[in-house]
Amino acid sequence: MVGSLSRVMTDDDLESQFSQHQQNVEPMEIHKVSLPQGNQSTLESLKLRMGEIFFPDDPLEQFKNQSFFRKLILGLQYFFPIFHWGSEYSLELLKSDLVSGLTIASLAIPQGISYAKLANLPPIIGLYSSFVPPLLYSVLGSSRDLAVGPVSIASLVMGSMLREAVSPDQQLLYLQLAFTATFFAGVFQASLGFLRLGFIVDFLSKPTLIGFMGGAAIIVSLQQLKGLFGIVHFTKQMGFIPVMLSVFEHRNEWAWQTIVMGTSFLIFLLITRHISIRRPNLFWVSAAAPLGSVIISTIVSFAFKAPNHGISVIGHLPKGVNPPSANMLYFSGSFLGLAIKTGIITGILSLTEGIAVGRTFASLKNYQIDGNKEMMAIGIMNMAGSCASCYVTTGSFSRSAVNYNAGSKTAVSNIVMASAVLITMLFLMPLFYYTPNVILSAIIITAVIGLIDFRAALRLWKVDKLDCLAFMSAFFGVLFISVQMGLAIAIGVSVFKILIQVTRPSTAIKGIIPGTQSYRNLGQYREALKVPYFLILGVESPIYFVNSMYLQERILRLVKEEEKAKETTQFPVKYVILDMAAVTAIDTCGLDTLMELKKILNKRSLELVLANPILNVTEKLYKSEAWENFGSDNLYMTVAEAVAALSVGEKF
Repeated sequence: MVGSLSRVMTDDDLESQFSQHQQNVEPMEIHKVSLPQGNQSTLESLKLRMGEIFFPDDPLEQFKNQSFFRKLILGLQYFFPIFHWGSEYSLELLKSDLVSGLTIASLAIPQGISYAKLANLPPIIGLYSSFVPPLLYSVLGSSRDLAVGPVSIASLVMGSMLREAVSPDQQLLYLQLAFTATFFAGVFQASLGFLRLGFIVDFLSKPTLIGFMGGAAIIVSLQQLKGLFGIVHFTKQMGFIPVMLSVFEHRNEWAWQTIVMGTSFLIFLLITRHISIRRPNLFWVSAAAPLGSVIISTIVSFAFKAPNHGISVIGHLPKGVNPPSANMLYFSGSFLGLAIKTGIITGILSLTEGIAVGRTFASLKNYQIDGNKEMMAIGIMNMAGSCASCYVTTGSFSRSAVNYNAGSKTAVSNIVMASAVLITMLFLMPLFYYTPNVILSAIIITAVIGLIDFRAALRLWKVDKLDCLAFMSAFFGVLFISVQMGLAIAIGVSVFKILIQVTRPSTAIKGIIPGTQSYRNLGQYREALKVPYFLILGVESPIYFVNSMYLQERILRLVKEEEKAKETTQFPVKYVILDMAAVTAIDTCGLDTLMELKKILNKRSLELVLANPILNVTEKLYKSEAWENFGSDNLYMTVAEAVAALSVGEKF
């Protein structure tokens, strides 16, 4: 039963109920806290601990007791998953992958062109980035459903960060910085995976990411008003207020032809998206809609000579495969710091999105992906892509959802998609000449609108106010300050939340559940009873240097309050029991705090007792003065045994 402690009991009531409880339970055998078994060396302990931190999945287990040839095969399969599933590939799987690959290609081609413009890059760069990276991922990646290519948020961040220092009109320098940022994004991502430091990415919590993406999606959508209204002179700032001011200050540039065409196709795309959401089996409707819109708008634009009516078009796109760009990487000069910073930030965002998407669809199909291997795959993919005229790519949620719904079975769907993009680049590029830019704006708005999740904000407010604060910080920071500052503020709030939980851990006053030997939080269990003469406290976190003094002050305050409350009773506090079950670790400062706390309580004629210390804590106690300081009479295996042992001779 869960509730709050809202009853007032007299001494007689407490004595009666606790006496009745003692009669209903059998006498308890008292056990001593066992000393740590074995005698591991410092090196062995460190090796074991490092293995638990960096190799929780024990990836080397499969290589044990195997022949050299078998180890070689397993190694190839581990680093190149295509060797694992490729040997079992069949014509039936190819049919499924062919359908899903062609389906996501219909979405990837218009999105690739659109997202490149979002990053202030030439449209052809978006197609280049939809060709080489998917091929590399199909060899290195472990997800069967991840559809790789440019994504909206990373494109926005890269474009906004680079444009602050370099104008996109300086095309050569801008391209150099974009490719260099992509290279450093790949180096950062691959390094995290190789060094198995993927947990660093977890500092970008889900509430933070939802808020950041929601704010960024609104900024992206507002930026598309330039193309949707046909505005020529538009602000280079990314904030909500500057963008809206720019839209209305340039009302004289609004072109009704552009507005009519853009609004019509935007409504069409939103309707198809709604159909696919309501009827998942009609996923192909929203998947084919962007390419269909491009084709139809291009035909209309060509037939009515749209450029003559003020509707801007993409224009010439060069034919051919990706040209090499290794010679364009920028490793010296005044903008190197900007390229590195942009690479790290876009690398974190794209890595977080890619792994989250991959894990989502892996759980739906009941298989697992290795996060560190995915980091290396995405990182190598971006490093190689930067040398082939590609910018930052990762797994896209919208394309991956289409890939999943289309029935993809393996990463071959990425190969099929890349092949379709290759055919487009080799033979179909002239057909995009008359494609209106307003269609690209409509496609971008439709793609990012799903990232705005206000229901998540309401859920976060209901469940965890600090998570909601992180969400709101990211959302409004992006919306009203800048994309980078919004992200920085959100990460700061997330780290602040961790610090609060670490430095200010909770402590609970516990009581016994009648008829059992179980001690539970009085604030949670209404039926729990306080034990006469005892103050039982549960410490619900590790005890470190950052929280040890707080815990000491908190415990002394609770003792003082309990003593004051029982001044007029016949059951004054004599024993303070610390339930250490939730104390997963302790350092030397924590040990010193426990010994200091014992001295202070002894001066008040109170006895401090420790119950249920785990192995790690027991080892630290044993190796320090604390073991002798407390003595075996003040260390018990459970709270119940401590109460039973110390109650001998007390009158209830």
